[in-house]
Amino acid sequence: MAAPQTNQPGAEGPQSALERKYIEEYLRSQGVSLENLGKLPKDEQEHLMREASKYASLKLAEVESRAKFRDDIHAPS
Repeated sequence: MAAPQTNQPGAEGPQSALERKYIEEYLRSQGVSLENLGKLPKDEQEHLMREASKYASLKLAEVESRAKFRDDIHAPS
């Protein structure tokens, strides 16, 4: 599995850079980088990217939740 392509339609957006950061963070925690991911067996690549995507989704949801909570706290009553 190749590194995620950021130039594909739909891959651009306000959170795409942050999502990529979280994917790279997860892979580093597993002792892998996007650069050497392609050197692993295909099933291991797919597993790691699936788990990295889950991790990134969770972290993005956390960021969104915190932002909403902050907005709710600072919103006039």
